[in-house]
Amino acid sequence: MAGDGTRPGAPQMPDDTEESVPFETVDVYGAYPRLPEDQIDRLAQHGRRREVDAGDVLIREGERCETFYVVLSGSVAILEDYGTPEERLLRVHGPGRFIGELGLLSGQVAFYTAMVRDPGEVLALSMDQLRELVTRDSVLGDMVLRACLGRRALLVGQGAGFRIVGSRYSPDTRRLREFAARNRLPYRWIDLETDEEAEALLRRFGVGPEDTPLVIWRDTTLLRNPSNAELARLMGLPTLPAGNQHGDLLIIGSGPAGLAAAVNAASEGLATTLVEAMATGGQAGTSSRIENLLGFPSGISGAELTDRAVLQADKFGARISVPAEAARLEPRDGHYAVGFADGSEITARAVVLATGARYRRLRVPGIERLEGTSVHYSATVYEAQQCRTDPVAVVGGGNSAGQAVLFLAGYAPQVHLLVRGPSLEAHMSRYLIDQVERHPRVRVLLHTEMTEAIGDETLEAVEVVDRRTGEHRRLTARALFVFTGADPHTEWLSGALALDARGFVLTGAEAQALSVPGVWQSQGRACLTLETSLPGVFAAGDVRSGSVKRVASAVGEGAMSIHFVHRYLGHTTEPGGTDTSSRTRPKESAWLA
Repeated sequence: MAGDGTRPGAPQMPDDTEESVPFETVDVYGAYPRLPEDQIDRLAQHGRRREVDAGDVLIREGERCETFYVVLSGSVAILEDYGTPEERLLRVHGPGRFIGELGLLSGQVAFYTAMVRDPGEVLALSMDQLRELVTRDSVLGDMVLRACLGRRALLVGQGAGFRIVGSRYSPDTRRLREFAARNRLPYRWIDLETDEEAEALLRRFGVGPEDTPLVIWRDTTLLRNPSNAELARLMGLPTLPAGNQHGDLLIIGSGPAGLAAAVNAASEGLATTLVEAMATGGQAGTSSRIENLLGFPSGISGAELTDRAVLQADKFGARISVPAEAARLEPRDGHYAVGFADGSEITARAVVLATGARYRRLRVPGIERLEGTSVHYSATVYEAQQCRTDPVAVVGGGNSAGQAVLFLAGYAPQVHLLVRGPSLEAHMSRYLIDQVERHPRVRVLLHTEMTEAIGDETLEAVEVVDRRTGEHRRLTARALFVFTGADPHTEWLSGALALDARGFVLTGAEAQALSVPGVWQSQGRACLTLETSLPGVFAAGDVRSGSVKRVASAVGEGAMSIHFVHRYLGHTTEPGGTDTSSRTRPKESAWLA
């Protein structure tokens, strides 16, 4: 195991300086804070002190961790692939630091092993004890949350976690990589075509290239071309129990609108279920930095915003399931039944549709064969790490394109922004325009349209045309990021409720005008503002026709939809005549204060 140095047991609590604990991993990212003595004293009143010896395993990779550890003396090593030939030391923690990352809070399995390096003493608390404490100590809660979020980001950036072995040309490889990236799961991709490690792994596990893509974890678990659901179960992503589910409210889609609806509904006592086909956060979850969201003056990444919202929804007892792809919606006995692609079904008294929209595929010659390898529809750290030495191109003129450009400019030597229109002002916020135009690595090309992607195995260049002069030219680019117009996730709703010409869900007066004759007269009221052509089914966020495509607007609509859900439930009763609109549901968990 890498790393030198020893530590005597039970020392005085050190100051937060690297000189006093020279063997520790340096905390240059703020992800490894040292708890002050007064907070450790408060934790000690509820936890259990435990003597530990060198080699003791506190957390084991691949297993759920339900214990929060604080190092009192000695040190703890964080290891990847513990006990295998690929064992790697990730970091070392000394007295005053705690052990854990985002999976500890969200119920996922651990992506590392925590092993005692130098003997000493730890303080152990159950997660229930910790949650109870942070509800009374917001400073402690925020410190732990920030550290866990930061540690997950570092794990992702280090390529820790499981491995995906597959061809860059395989659609299933692209599917698994996208699912892992969108769900912020630490993993490393091993390219079947170019990585020497791929051949060695295939020989070790006795499989051939035709069996790929493979998911390999801890040298003990091998999945051959798993479905997204199988990978989710392996990683401990939240899933619903087997059998038909019943509740007050079903929210379909977990972007900002869906998460806001879940937080508000569950906090107000509604038995709430949130389902998501791909990953929590939606398009916003892939944003590198959102700077115009109220309450975050220094900005916040889409991933952090999403993870905070998921923990907040869990705090109030909302049930979350990923992945769960809705396939049909139908009224049934005064409720709504939603069937899913895997054959399962959920029945609820009311439904909120928050499925958002996805970026439209760019249709130009040569692009399809490069999608998922060097043509991308999001800009996360996974894609950015492949762009450290070569120029890249971004297509789009909205906020998502602007955020991606600034993020990628931190990695690539040059970023070409291709914009069809005459300026950025039409669709991009002023604060982004200023940053984009000032950045030395960004080149903005207005009146420019991409006409072809050049490259066989990976992108080599893009062909563009000046829409004013008709002049064609070729720009060197090793990756392309597309942020053009969006299409709604509503194919499965066609025929079930009223949609506009582009497939977005109609609400309010427009929905009422296209509803089944007599439906609103039977309700004794008009269609509510966010209500669809089906009474009790609401739409919020990007999927709604006429909505403002901004994170803040989606959050507002998601919260507002619950006001209308309550109004709808106040007009309905359960079979048998019992009005249940005012029933409450106790919290099942708590994290944020």
